[in-house]
Amino acid sequence: MFRKVLIANRGEIALRIQRACADMGLKTVAVHSEIDSNAMHVRLADESVCIGPARSKDSYLNIQSVLSAAEITNVDAIHPGVGFLSENERFAEMVETHGFTFIGPTAEHIRVMGDKITAKEMMISVGIPVVPGSKGAVNDMEELRSLCKEMGFPVLIKAAGGGGGKGMRVARSLEDLEAAWRDARNEAQACFGNNEVYVEKYLERPRHIEVQIIADHHGNVVHLGERDCSVQRRHQKIWEEAPCSALSAKEREALGELVATAIKKIGYRGVGTIEFLYEDGKFYFIEMNTRLQVEHPITECVTGIDLVREQIRVASGLPLSFSQKDVEFKGHAIECRINAEHPETFMPSPGKITEYLAPGGYGVRVESALYAGYSVPPTYDSLVGKLVVTAQTREECIARLRRALQEYVISGIETTLPLHRLLVENKEIQKGDFDIHWLEREFLKNT
Repeated sequence: MFRKVLIANRGEIALRIQRACADMGLKTVAVHSEIDSNAMHVRLADESVCIGPARSKDSYLNIQSVLSAAEITNVDAIHPGVGFLSENERFAEMVETHGFTFIGPTAEHIRVMGDKITAKEMMISVGIPVVPGSKGAVNDMEELRSLCKEMGFPVLIKAAGGGGGKGMRVARSLEDLEAAWRDARNEAQACFGNNEVYVEKYLERPRHIEVQIIADHHGNVVHLGERDCSVQRRHQKIWEEAPCSALSAKEREALGELVATAIKKIGYRGVGTIEFLYEDGKFYFIEMNTRLQVEHPITECVTGIDLVREQIRVASGLPLSFSQKDVEFKGHAIECRINAEHPETFMPSPGKITEYLAPGGYGVRVESALYAGYSVPPTYDSLVGKLVVTAQTREECIARLRRALQEYVISGIETTLPLHRLLVENKEIQKGDFDIHWLEREFLKNT
């Protein structure tokens, strides 16, 4: 087992990893930008190293600075967290080359799954169904027109590299196609440095369902059930649940077994998430995330398994501490993402926290690095907290969430807490009757 771990991230996810390390008796090193010198993850780490100015490219995305911090603090391993360098195959390779352990999958699996085209090809080869679409990148309009006429409209043009809803455009007719293709390519180039796009059939009312897996160096693969991440805005998740209320027990078991078998075939190790669109009783693979997910706490709540602890154990070479037959799914969990944004316009709202009070009580968990007096910087992702509740049934879970949302106080900045307070009262949410377009199609236009 490791002695000391460097956490190459910031905010609530860095704090989450720190706590897991502390529970395991491991020392931690926090890296931070100049603007993050007073951040909670820096204050609570055993050691900290400033790795550059505020801009991500000069600090959290600066591989040389992160590795230098690892060398001067003499760590054994580096945990990339979520975002930043967590799915950067070059970083994973360099971590290992410099004699540290990368707490994640192999660089090769990051590379393959980081490109949505090669990821689809690999999933097809191991029996996972995919959304109908192009076999590779589409590089000219004539080819695109031909494919779309064959598939039928509407279609979705997507960036081959990257994610987070960037580089994606819908075309509902031939007249829309050229502008959608051009805009998707331009955004993909700007966000990911790669303008390759591909096209697939656009599903009108699918749910977004993902399966959590974990695999070790010894050939053991376990799935930890599914999460429903269908409440989204601009392809960004806002509200997540486990399990998905739309699936039957038979569908749930079949999907989990299908994914676990596929992951075993490709020889994957570490945590990972296989994401699907689900419509009319059919699942279609869309991508694999080769890292910890923001929404991992709801899986922990319904399984009782500490995913970060297991992730660290696996990276150290230990086998999984449980098998598939040991996994029991109990109750229901919901996570609300709290962003530093205006709840109606979704404009970023950085600034100083003047008052902070997290909700508590049985079945309530808050993942946040906020505190009164802390200044949320304008430089990074707007996620400032995750409110997670769990209960025996979905109905009880929603009732508990309502209470927790009323207790939660964040003053000094705008947040999306008011949006979640509206969502929890919505009849469609209460019935579980939504899809990935529902929030923008039905809810936001009426609020």
